[in-house]
Formats: sequence, C-alpha cells, structure tokens
Amino acid sequence: MADQGGTEASAPAAFDYMLYEGDPDHLRTVVATPSQPNPHIDSSLLKLKHRIGHGPFGDVWLATHHQSGHDYDEYHEVAMKMLHPIKEEDMPKFLVKFDELFLKIRKLQSVCWLHGISIISQKAFQHICIVMKFYEGSVGDRMAKLKGGKLPLPDVLRYGVGLAKGIHEVHSLGILVLNIKPTNLLLDEHDQLFLGDFGIPYLLLGVQLPDPDMSFRLGSPNYMAPEQWEPDVRGPISVETDSWGFGCCILEMLTGGQPWFGKSVSEIYNSVVLKKEKPQLPSGLPPAIENVLNGCFEYDLRNRPLIGDILQAFESARDTVSNDGEWIGVGNKVTLNRTSGSFYSTWFLTKDVLQVGDIVRSRKTPNNCKNMAVAEGTIVGLEKDTDRDGFVLVRVQGIHNPLRVNITTLERVTSGLASGDWVHLSDENRNRNHSSIGILHSIDRDGSVRVGFIGRETLWKGHCEQLQMADPYSVGQFVKLKGNVLSPRFPWLHKRNGIWATGRITEILANGCLVVKFPGRFVFRGESDTFLADPSEVEHVSFETCSTLVDKFGHVEDYHWAVRPLTIVFGVLTALKVGFVVGHSVGGRLKKGGSRKTHGGGGGGGGGQDGQNSGGKSKWLPSPVANMLSREGSAPPVAAR
Repeated sequence: MADQGGTEASAPAAFDYMLYEGDPDHLRTVVATPSQPNPHIDSSLLKLKHRIGHGPFGDVWLATHHQSGHDYDEYHEVAMKMLHPIKEEDMPKFLVKFDELFLKIRKLQSVCWLHGISIISQKAFQHICIVMKFYEGSVGDRMAKLKGGKLPLPDVLRYGVGLAKGIHEVHSLGILVLNIKPTNLLLDEHDQLFLGDFGIPYLLLGVQLPDPDMSFRLGSPNYMAPEQWEPDVRGPISVETDSWGFGCCILEMLTGGQPWFGKSVSEIYNSVVLKKEKPQLPSGLPPAIENVLNGCFEYDLRNRPLIGDILQAFESARDTVSNDGEWIGVGNKVTLNRTSGSFYSTWFLTKDVLQVGDIVRSRKTPNNCKNMAVAEGTIVGLEKDTDRDGFVLVRVQGIHNPLRVNITTLERVTSGLASGDWVHLSDENRNRNHSSIGILHSIDRDGSVRVGFIGRETLWKGHCEQLQMADPYSVGQFVKLKGNVLSPRFPWLHKRNGIWATGRITEILANGCLVVKFPGRFVFRGESDTFLADPSEVEHVSFETCSTLVDKFGHVEDYHWAVRPLTIVFGVLTALKVGFVVGHSVGGRLKKGGSRKTHGGGGGGGGGQDGQNSGGKSKWLPSPVANMLSREGSAPPVAAR
C-alpha cells in the first residue's frame, strides 16, 4: 500500500526545554534538535518488483523499502528511478549535489516526497537510484484513459497552477527541472498534482553519459526548448527554459497530442532549433492563457514569461472559467505584441521591476546599440499600476520637471551596466573553455550579475567588478574573422587566396553567439546557409574599415553572390562595346580619308590608286603591286605604254 504523504510532510522541528538539576533557582535551557535524516539508503533494504516506466535518463521501478527500528518494522511501497550508468569518477560529484539539496527538496510542498538515494549493482554496472514516494498515477495516465486524450479546461487550469507552483519551488533552490512532461506530473488520491522530477537533468550537468546521443540532451526531445539541445552553443539554459516545457505540457493536456508527435529526434531538432517552428495553439482559450502560452514558445528565451507570470495568468483564468469550461469573464490579458521597432517582448520588458531611486536610461534596441533618448536619469516617482504599461517619473539632469516615461522604454543601470549589455571578462577572470565576450542577462542592485557566454551551459554568475564593457554587435552588421584567429570555434568560409570571407549578422543568440549568413556565397540545394561565430573572434567590416579600392570591391562582393559574375559580364560587355565603337570609328575615318584621296587625285586610274594607298608601303610600291597586296583596288592594271 502506498505510504501517505501527510505523515512525511516534514521532519520534526527543534524545540526548547528547561533542564532541572536540583536547584530550582538555576535552571538552564537546552535546545533539543532531532537527528537529520540520512539521504543514503542501504541497497539491501530495497527490493525491486517490476518496471513501471522508462525515460531518457533511466527506468522507474516499483520497489519496497524496509525500515526497522527498536520498536517498529515497516515496509513502504516506493517508486525508484534507476539512472543509466555514469562513470565511476562522476558519481561523487552527483552524490554531493544530491546531498546538498535533499533536505531542501523535502520541504517543498508541490514536489514529490523523497526517501533518499541508493547505489545498486546490476549487470556489472553501478546505478544511482533515487527513491521517491509511490503515487498511484500521473496526468499522463489520466489522459491515456480519456477518449482523445484531452482534459477539460478547468482541470487543465487547475493542473497548470499546481505545475507552476512546483516549478517555482524548484527554481527557488537555484536548480532547473528541464524534464517537464505529463508522465512526470504525479497525482495523489485527492487528485493533487506533484512534480515528479526535481531537476535530475540539471544535476547531471557535467556528467558524461554512456549514450552519445544523450550527451547533448537535457530532457525529453518532444518537450525541449531550443537552447536545451546545444546549451553551450545556443544556450544558456535558464529558468525560462522550463517555461517552454510548461507550455508543451499544457498544450498536450488541451489537445491530447504530444508536441511534434511522430517525428524523429533529428526532425524535432530541425523543426525547433533550425526552422524555429512553434506548436499550434487550439482556439477558444481565455486571453490570459493564450497570451502566456504564446510567450512560452518564444524562440529567444529572454522573451518568455517567468514561472511567476505563468502562475498569475493561470490563477486569474481559473477564476474566470466555470466547471463546464465556459468563460465567466475575459480574464487578464497581457499583450505580447512587440513594441514598434523593438526586438523585445512584453515579458522581457517587465522582468525588472523598477523602484524609486533606481538609475535608468532609455532602452537600446538590438539594431541601435548606442543612441538613447534619455541618456541617464533617476526615478523619483511610480504610478500604482506598474505591472505592464505603467509610467514612472524620471529626473534628468538639465531638465527642471521630471519626465513621465513608460517603464517599458527604460532599463535599470547599476554600476554602469544594464541587462542586454555586451560585456567581456577582465583578464584575470577569463576562462579558455568559454568565450570572453557575452551578453549580460541580469544585474542585481548589489552588483551581482548573470552573463551568457558561448561554451557555458548555464549562466555565469559573478560580480560587476569582474566585467568590462565590450563593443556591441547588432543585426545587419558585416563581420569577418580576425587575422590572428587560425582555428575558430565554429567553421567559417574562406574566399580566394585563403582569406576569410565576410558575412552578415542575421541573429544574435542569448549567449552572444552570432548567426551569420554569407550573401556573397551561392547556396546549392541541401547546403546550410547559416554559420555561427564567436563574438570574441570576429571584427566589424564596413567601407570605412576597407583601406584600399580592392578591399572595397571585395566588400561589395560580399553583399551578394551575383556581384562577381555580373562584374565579369559587365566587363566583357563593356570591352565589346568599346571595341565596337573604336573599330567603327577607325573604319569610318579610313573610309573617309580614302574617299578624299580618290576625289583629289583627278582623272587617271593610276593617280587614283596612288591616292588610296598613300600611307605605309603603298607610298613606295608600284600601283599594281600595291593593289594586289591591299586588295582595295577594283580597276584592272593599266599596261604601260
């Protein structure tokens, strides 16, 4: 029989008592602290029954856990997640991470109850086994029993609230879930949802798995965000990564169909990562739910809502939907339309809550990293509604009255830095394993920063004193590899004579990775037309930086693949045209000159011949010989008398 979660909700708290040692006037207080539970379980106390599930990281078994003491002897039915074998040298690293989180995870209200961890030897391998409370079913099991697999909208909203709470609790511990799917959403006997995975993929970061296919995956393919596939290249993975997985789960509950169902792993990769396709949402959803789900499937993780925003949207929508699924009201609507000329979504623009006293400046757009309407100012007043479209009063030096500015057009500045700035690590803090130039994701008021760097799977955490401002890159700029780069991080095209080609930035990822296309390259069918670049390895190219006329022409060639062929054709046509004009002009002059000589020579045939061939050899050759050589004379030779 499944053990009840109510008896395992939390460990007994410490308490005080008075110790009496014979003298009632001298009592001393003693704090009694119960012994902390040991997360490690002896494998001999576990007995496997049968396998009840299978996932990308291991199998789930039904087992019994034997616990005994001086006055009790108990057997608990548990679910045991047996992970795939990992290298022996990586086991201590994983166990240390688990030990640090064990007691913290036990305190979470919306996450499955943990019994502990054990190591079991099986088939000449040692497996790490995570022992959890056994739940009778999951959201995935319930969907499988329904015709069409779809859940009623009220149930979806209720489960969505529970799921968002569980993810939010895991995030509060500084870890990510990364494996959100209906079969991992466990249900108790009261139909209460518990998150069945507390971040096992996150704990496996840096651990080498036996399957090479899994070495670059951090979740289940159908529910993975674009950055999860290659976190060190297209990452980093962040709290917004779980927003994508949340959206996939809710979409499956609403439609009964798994996202990207029927596609292979490589096909899902092409759809999600390369083609940037998004799942289709069903119609008829409450506006708040439709908006937040659309935000969950933003390709750039910075434009997705946080779990707190998602929880608020689902709680508000749950109150506006009746038990039969009909709307009672319109709910709270948060528009996701991007501001005019801006790359950022509303979710991005409102992640940093401004306060009185904050130093702010106008937000820079990706295509214009320098010009700002308000260079710098201080917030001196806030309006009541500052959730989405509120206004603040900003005191700007040189202007007497404070300016009333929309908060979505401002960004907070701390120590001269703001979210979205290009930064590079100072020399003493550089790491060869990742790029030295990245994008600042957030900066706290105490100077703590989180930065995305190529080569790191997660955000780099440090202090603003370790960073320096870097030259920004923007979409549309032309770049090429620096001359001292001999072996770039990513493949790069060569031009003639082995020099590096120049490409155009078409996209900038959250870690500063540049997506580059080469307009001057003709792409054949089946070839990739995009390349990646490390911002620390490239330099900006423009007509101002091209010193010679040859360099400028080479830069023109980089604008389009047809420039060189058109130049060659134009040159050939120009040469033909010049040759034709010159030939026609010379021929006309020769004919004109010959006609004048003929008319000026008078009546004898011989005189006429001498006049036509007055130039060159015709001046000293006899007339008959000159006529035969030039073949220009038409009169027969005149016999000498």
